[in-house]
Amino acid sequence: MGRKIRVLIVDDSALARNALSEVLTSDPEIEIMAMAQDPIVAASKMRNEVPDVIILNVEMPRMDGITFLKRIMAQHPIPVIICSTLVTQGSQVALSALESGAVKVIEKPNLGTRKFFEESKIKICDTVKAAAMVTVTVRKHVTPIKVSPKLTADAILPGPPCKAMDKTTETVIAVGASTGGTEALRILFESLPRDMPGMVVVQHMPANFTRAFASRMDKTCLMSVKEAENNDTVLRGHVLIAPGNQHMLLKRSGARYYVEIREGPLVSRHRPSVDVLFRSAARYAGKNALGLLMTGMGDDGAKGMLEMKQAGAYTIAQDEASCVVFGMPNEAIKLNAVDSILPLDKIADALLKKCRTL
Repeated sequence: MGRKIRVLIVDDSALARNALSEVLTSDPEIEIMAMAQDPIVAASKMRNEVPDVIILNVEMPRMDGITFLKRIMAQHPIPVIICSTLVTQGSQVALSALESGAVKVIEKPNLGTRKFFEESKIKICDTVKAAAMVTVTVRKHVTPIKVSPKLTADAILPGPPCKAMDKTTETVIAVGASTGGTEALRILFESLPRDMPGMVVVQHMPANFTRAFASRMDKTCLMSVKEAENNDTVLRGHVLIAPGNQHMLLKRSGARYYVEIREGPLVSRHRPSVDVLFRSAARYAGKNALGLLMTGMGDDGAKGMLEMKQAGAYTIAQDEASCVVFGMPNEAIKLNAVDSILPLDKIADALLKKCRTL
């Protein structure tokens, strides 16, 4: 047995600290390194021992969690999970946390905190285990992590892949991203022209946050960006972002591409899932699609990208040097699902050149 994942809990609520501690220590692979009532106390504890993962509240005395998060990432990056009631009150807080380097955001209710933690035990423990695998320091956690079985895209779109679709005049770009993706997508979107082929995007984010993210992108990009709604048409010059906590599938009716927003179980531990989007792109667009897999933790999108490539699509993965986390692109590369591996600042040009040849 390797050593346990050491967690530092930073929350001004003693009830929340104790409830989280009980939930995490129920998992034999996790231990509590320390608990702190505010970032100042947390910083003093970290002088003697560095945790593998930090669970951090936002609203605390003496220093808020976002400020502490930014200092951690600037001085000694450590995987940080934000757990706060504020993320349910305003999505800008969650966006700020993700953009500042948090690997995950967990919504904590105002009431019934202990019950929430107990009911979310498996999800919280899995999140801590996954966060411990993020390479954000020179230290690497190498203890094998046991995870529960994951559902595949079969749970949403079953059956074998269809044969490649006939060529059409319209190209669709399917994009998947997770940890670090909000900033990577901003850079990509702001580099693309107004007449770019339609894009469908899955960015792992909680419900209600994708709309704020899309609205922010719409104000800074030449393309129109919006949170997708059921039956939205995929149009040139438009980006559709999957709504948080719902799967998004690409569909085709004649020459028209549109999206279907669907409920369903977690796929590859995510909802929305990149695998679901990519499988639907393989099935309904085939060689008319381009697939792009960007920075992210885990392997969501790898199998779906392979299906896209097998259906005739051209596929691109973001390279390790420009990724915050090289998990998702690397898993696709391992499957030989990727045609090109490119740094973030070269992806826009590559998409433009490829679209001109399709």
